[in-house]
Amino acid sequence: QVQLVESGGGLVQAGESLRLSCTASGRTFSISALGWFRRAPGKEREFVCSWSGESTSYADSVKGRFSISRDNNKNTVYLQMNSLKPEDTAVYYCAAQDMFTNNYLYWAQGTQVTVSS
Repeated sequence: QVQLVESGGGLVQAGESLRLSCTASGRTFSISALGWFRRAPGKEREFVCSWSGESTSYADSVKGRFSISRDNNKNTVYLQMNSLKPEDTAVYYCAAQDMFTNNYLYWAQGTQVTVSS
């Protein structure tokens, strides 16, 4: 089993920045990728970005504004969110992809990000 704990959400003004953290524990050797997803009020969950091996991927809506990074020594992945917009308001979830099934099997509890105009 893999456990994910995230933090860093909050309330900010449009144009400001936030940094989310997600720390993995347990069978971290079985993780092939770490990703960020979000769910806005009244909308379905959507992909934000991910880090798999040496490759990163971003949704078009966040390219140029968001950046994913990691600290392998701490088993932690970060999401740096700059130039935040009201439409970024959502609950953000860190998730881990299983290396054998390629499915995102493990999910953090979620953290609220609210951007006011």
